[in-house]
Amino acid sequence: MKLTGRRIYHGKTEGEALVTKDSISFYGGVDPETGIVVEKGHELEGVNTTDKILVFPTGKGSTVGSYVLYQMAKTGKGPKALILQECEAIVAVGCIISELPCVDQIDVSQIKTGMNLAVDGDSGEIEIK
Repeated sequence: MKLTGRRIYHGKTEGEALVTKDSISFYGGVDPETGIVVEKGHELEGVNTTDKILVFPTGKGSTVGSYVLYQMAKTGKGPKALILQECEAIVAVGCIISELPCVDQIDVSQIKTGMNLAVDGDSGEIEIK
């Protein structure tokens, strides 16, 4: 099955989906040194985002979140790509400076944790394999 959305940042990758219904704040919500979600009460609390295709509805929180996403990418602790329902400016800037494929305007409810995904940030297509 293919889903088509809006390209936020180009690039292609494949990997395992990690899905949450909760918004994510990279500043204070994810440990940049480990890639683990540390936000108390978050659906993914204690789960590592490293090398996953991170699927979530939208970002939240401080503009410092863009830099945290960049730090994660540069140290090899970040996700491989982001797929969102609605990408706001903090996450978009983080993806751009991190050169991290990102697509939004996707019905994220159609994607489940563990699915193998191919993300094409050039065309905005997500293929569920």
